[in-house]
Order: sequence, then structure tokens, then C-alpha cells
Amino acid sequence: MYPKLCPQPMKEDYLLIGPLEPTNSAYAVAKIAGIEMCRSYNRQHGTTFIPVMPTNLYGTNDNFDLENSHVLPAMIRKFHLARLAVTGDFAAIDRDEKLFGTIPADIKTAIAQPPPQVILWGSGTPKREFLHVDDMADACIYLMQHNDNTDLINIGTGRDTTIRNLAELVAKIVGFTGEIIFDSSKPDGTPQKLLDVSRLNQADWSPSISLEQGIREVYQWYTSQHL
Repeated sequence: MYPKLCPQPMKEDYLLIGPLEPTNSAYAVAKIAGIEMCRSYNRQHGTTFIPVMPTNLYGTNDNFDLENSHVLPAMIRKFHLARLAVTGDFAAIDRDEKLFGTIPADIKTAIAQPPPQVILWGSGTPKREFLHVDDMADACIYLMQHNDNTDLINIGTGRDTTIRNLAELVAKIVGFTGEIIFDSSKPDGTPQKLLDVSRLNQADWSPSISLEQGIREVYQWYTSQHL
């Protein structure tokens, strides 16, 4: 919901200081409308709604459909399928497709050829921030119980990682040791999307689930669905 060319890290005060990202504008406008609704209710009716802006969320029960999922669950599934291909467990790949949706032809081709490969869009250099959904829920409850300020608050970790480093971490957790290819002919997207979490820190809250721990928990849940 922050402007397309927003300074990094993104402070709450940067809202509406510039044009929105055109490909994301409808989504951003919906979020901004919700924030303005909270502010208006608070002014007119004396309510204490606290609008919050989360960073990229991930967790169990995520969407692993490779046609429309977000970057982290898509990575987990791609690396898992490639690991299965390495071991020749194509029956498990078929079960996965029935559970989590169609495997696109280009991904099937990449994992079917020897040796199986994982192909990811872009250069791998953009940076993204990720927060486990359990930490998100905890932050919301904490703010409702301990925060008297009704200003917009970013909820995130205040730390980001490159897509390349994220891919290497997911590969390690999944146990895929094959080749990772970054297709630089595909778009990278915004170079960085990092939230400024100073207000959250001033409220004395910080996340408790590290990125590696969180991905391990999600992968354990994901594989348990195949049993």
C-alpha cells in the first residue's frame, strides 16, 4: 500500500506521499480505505481501532498453488518437488499435485530432466521481509492489550533477505542439493520492500520465530499433508 518509489525502510508516515505501484493499486487502495475507516471511526465515535500494516506473511495452511501462490510457499513446493524427482519418487509428485494443485508444464520439465533443477524468476537480488503468521497474530493481540496509540503501525521483523539467500535456505531445509537457476529474462519486481518497525519496537514487541525456524515448521506441516 506504500508508494511505488517509497524510501526504505518504509515508515508509516510515507503512506500516500507518492503514486502507487500500478500493478498493485487496487489492492493498495483497499488497504488504505480500511486505514481511513479506522481513523474516521476513532475521530467520530471515540473508538480505538488500531490499523496495522503487515509485511509478507507465511505459515501453515498457506496457499501452495504454483499458479497464484506467494514467493515463499511457491519456493517450498518447487524445491520439494525437485527433491522428490531426484529420488525418483514420481508417485509422491502425483500425490502432491492432487493435494496442492496443478504443477505447471515448465516446472514439470525442469524437475523431469536429469539432473532435476529449480528455476526461479529474476536475478535473485531483490530483498523481501517475511513474518510468520503466528507472530502476526501475537503482535495484534499484544497491541490491543498494551497499546493506547491508534496510529498506523507496521508489523514486521525489520530485517530482509535476498531472494537468492531465501532460495538457498529453503533448499537446505527441504534437502535439495541440485542446481538452482535464476532466469534473469524474467522481471525482478521492486528491489526492496522493508518495513520500518520503530513504532512496533517502541511498543515493546518483537517477533519470536526466526525465518529458518518458521520455514522448517511450515515444511514439516506441508510434508505431513502427504501422509
